[in-house]
Amino acid sequence: MNRRKWWIGLVLLLIVALIPVGVYLFRGQSTVEAADKPLKPDKTWTDNEGRTVKDFTVIAKQVKWQIAPNFQVDALTYGGTVPGAKIQVTQGERVRVKLVNQLNVPISIHWHGYPVPNAMDGVTGVTQDPVAPGQSFTYDFVAKVPGTYFYHSHYNSAQQVDQGLYGVFVVLPKNEPVKYDRDYTLVLDEWMNMSGSGNGMGNMDMGNMNMGNMNGMDHSNMNMGPSSTESAPAANATPSNNMPVMDHDQMMKMMYNVYTVNGKSGSLIQPLEVKEGEKVRLRFINAGYMTHLVHLQGQTFQVAATDGNPIANPSPVQDKLLSIGAGERYDVTFVAGAKDFAIDLHDQTNGAKTAVIPVHVAGNTQAQPVADQANLPVLDLTTYGQNTGGSVDEGRFDKSYTLHLNSTFQGNDQVYTINGKTWPNTDLLEVRKGERVKVTLINDGKSDHPMHLHGHTFQVLRYNGKPVTGSPINKDTLLVRPGETYEIAFTADNPGNWAFHCHDLHHASAGMMTLLKYQDYQSNYRIDLSKVGE
Repeated sequence: MNRRKWWIGLVLLLIVALIPVGVYLFRGQSTVEAADKPLKPDKTWTDNEGRTVKDFTVIAKQVKWQIAPNFQVDALTYGGTVPGAKIQVTQGERVRVKLVNQLNVPISIHWHGYPVPNAMDGVTGVTQDPVAPGQSFTYDFVAKVPGTYFYHSHYNSAQQVDQGLYGVFVVLPKNEPVKYDRDYTLVLDEWMNMSGSGNGMGNMDMGNMNMGNMNGMDHSNMNMGPSSTESAPAANATPSNNMPVMDHDQMMKMMYNVYTVNGKSGSLIQPLEVKEGEKVRLRFINAGYMTHLVHLQGQTFQVAATDGNPIANPSPVQDKLLSIGAGERYDVTFVAGAKDFAIDLHDQTNGAKTAVIPVHVAGNTQAQPVADQANLPVLDLTTYGQNTGGSVDEGRFDKSYTLHLNSTFQGNDQVYTINGKTWPNTDLLEVRKGERVKVTLINDGKSDHPMHLHGHTFQVLRYNGKPVTGSPINKDTLLVRPGETYEIAFTADNPGNWAFHCHDLHHASAGMMTLLKYQDYQSNYRIDLSKVGE
């Protein structure tokens, strides 16, 4: 298998970062919040079925993007901003998005978390060809379910998403049960800055550097027939030649040292403006790689939805941390009080200090008191909200799978495994339409693994052997931390070939991926391994 050679490249980055190479110049940058400014449709019309159709054009292009006053990068963007153009429609509308590629590399759009038809999923080489430079592709689907989602490239995704190629996708419900006075979208991400701006890492800007050969998903030997029996070395394997190699996650925490909110960091993060008594909704989207612990300082709040799915009767909580894994989304609501407060991250990293979001109450000059920062509990979603009985008959599953998540070494390369195998040699999850499927996710390793299933929503049944006692939890991305076990279930109701992978995209590119394959599905697209970004 053509395995990624990340680690030498990563170590070299640290070495080179210590060499002063000058100060990066400020060139100016608009601070318009793309995350909260919906893209205007090119045209709105009615199709033959009487359905409202909205046509959008998204132009992918490279821009100079100012992340912080002394930190600028060459970003890949959808529409010229990070995050990219916000596409917002209403439930029931048909969405047509023409992607025009003005970059010098192939790209795609994957609608993260949204149950689009398989041909619209945007996984190059599996559901479509990549969109070549100078070419275009139109995505066409009906927005059937409301909620908070996002979109990103699924070609060389570990590299392209890392450089800013993602945007916001929001589907408003036909009948909003609660009217909100303010609705803010907050996209979290991490970048690398070795420019010496308070991080002690020298004077080199590497926020947009291609880290060796980290080119996204490795599909080089995928076999859509009977899966290969090739497996990775044992979990206790070590690099060959006794070569000292730093653990991937340790390296990532050191190198991704600037955290952003809507593409901005530090003093460039725009305050959220509210008025006392207003009902406010915050849509958190984690477009990065790291798990973030979000704290609304001194503010009572409710978790209204996760991954676009509502929480039943959420109760008010205060001074609890909301854990958001890579690819997860959470809608948080609150009624604004009389005093200003801040939203910060309790990630125990230097980068977290750069992502503080001020919340300003009109006419106020006082701040909320801040709780003891060191002793805040994490909100347990499995006991949160009202247990409505759920919809899963646990006595009937047509298929059951168990996925052990871990990492090991192949030669000098750290790889991430599912049941001891790396993609494309992982075992497929084979189903037929209408079947009820249970999957047990077991994290045997030392890294967080936010597992993302394309094209479906699953229900969380159990956490570490204990049933969910709060609101039913329906998700498409689930953070599985070291030592944790989750049981999830879903109905196979969207035929196709669907990726199921860790949304730390570096983990996915190093092997932690498989496919949910419908045995009774015949694709109009012939899988082409030469078009997956190798």
